[in-house]
Amino acid sequence: MNEGILVPISMFLVIFGIIYLYLSTRNKERLALIEKGADASIFLRGHSKSPIWKVILLNLALLLMGIGLGMLIASILEKSLAVVPDAIYPGVTFTTAGISLFIGYIMTKNLDKE
Repeated sequence: MNEGILVPISMFLVIFGIIYLYLSTRNKERLALIEKGADASIFLRGHSKSPIWKVILLNLALLLMGIGLGMLIASILEKSLAVVPDAIYPGVTFTTAGISLFIGYIMTKNLDKE
């Protein structure tokens, strides 16, 4: 058998198993709460008030700006400090992308307050 096909199949099975376990557990918890007479509004807690497309668009825009800024900073550091580009580009790019996603998280929280 071709060993190259085992990795995609096993990844699919793992992802399917995680999603199935999550959904079946959530369904059982909700059914148990409904049987005890809990109010259905508890299922809606924690959801954002703003539309999901605004949140996705905001985070995607900030992520792409963070990646671009990281490449620019890495290029400036490479030229000015003469460091190895194999080390500086991924490090600075991932750092600025993470910072931009954190800023997106803060902006999303502020978007929900409005």
